[in-house]
Amino acid sequence: MVKLSVIVPFYNVQQYAPDTLKSLRANAREDFEFILVDDCSRDETPDILARAEHELPGAVYVRHEKNGGLATARNTGIDKARGEYLTFLDGDDWLAPGYYPQLISAIEELGCDFIRTDHVQATARARSIHRVPHGRRGVVMNPRDAILPADRSTSVDYAYAWAGAYHRRLVDRGLLHFTDGLRTAEDRPWIWKLHREAESFAAVGLLGVFYRRGVASSLTQIGDVRQLDFIRAFDQVVAETATDQDADKLLPKAVRTYCAIISHHLGSIERFEPAVARKLKSMSAVALRRMPQDVLEEALDSMDIQRASRLRRLRRRPASSGVAA
Repeated sequence: MVKLSVIVPFYNVQQYAPDTLKSLRANAREDFEFILVDDCSRDETPDILARAEHELPGAVYVRHEKNGGLATARNTGIDKARGEYLTFLDGDDWLAPGYYPQLISAIEELGCDFIRTDHVQATARARSIHRVPHGRRGVVMNPRDAILPADRSTSVDYAYAWAGAYHRRLVDRGLLHFTDGLRTAEDRPWIWKLHREAESFAAVGLLGVFYRRGVASSLTQIGDVRQLDFIRAFDQVVAETATDQDADKLLPKAVRTYCAIISHHLGSIERFEPAVARKLKSMSAVALRRMPQDVLEEALDSMDIQRASRLRRLRRRPASSGVAA
């Protein structure tokens, strides 16, 4: 029986893939499998992965004939996975040696649906530790209890799929797959769904994932139209939360987070291509008007004056014909 399936999407990361694969080798165990999903890379990444299929113990190589984005690549890996537990890693990140055995020991000891872990952010040579915004460590809780409060950072704001491990029963319940085709913010509907519908989770003080920031090919660094998928992602969060049994309690958090993300993108709008910047404004204005207006007003009232004024001006912006949300 495979104990752990590690799902690793790759896309045009020939510069970083060797380090990622080396770190996987330092985490190999006879009951671990590494599902390497190439999302139709156009550089030397497929050649690197083809070699790894023979050199990395437990490697399973899958190649997409068409680029589908990170969410779709992760879903491919989930469908291939045979493990009792699953986790994720991105193709330009890496691990500390022996991290995965510790991860599995932690979730088996706690016996919960999923665990969340801290991580190390790596920007050039700088390193900084980022913690799960959840104070109680090693305590199994109802995931719904970690969504609120609305005005503070909570576990649903720490949306990194690779910062944790997940029991197979979440796959069986339809809770682990991502929204197909999302090219950014794919973790947001996913983490909200986990916290609304899974039965148990815990945060643990375990470090071992190194998250590489500032990669030129990363979507967080590219101002093209794919960035606007955050609107579709948060529309899903709000729509699904609105049907929840505790919608009156949870919607303010979902709407406030959506507003904060819109404001963040508007605050750095100069990094977008001009046509995309215009579309960002138009689509965001429509998104604001689509939100429950009483909840939106409450969210804006709770934000600082600069962000609230920016969003209120945007909400009053005339709708542009021909711009789809």
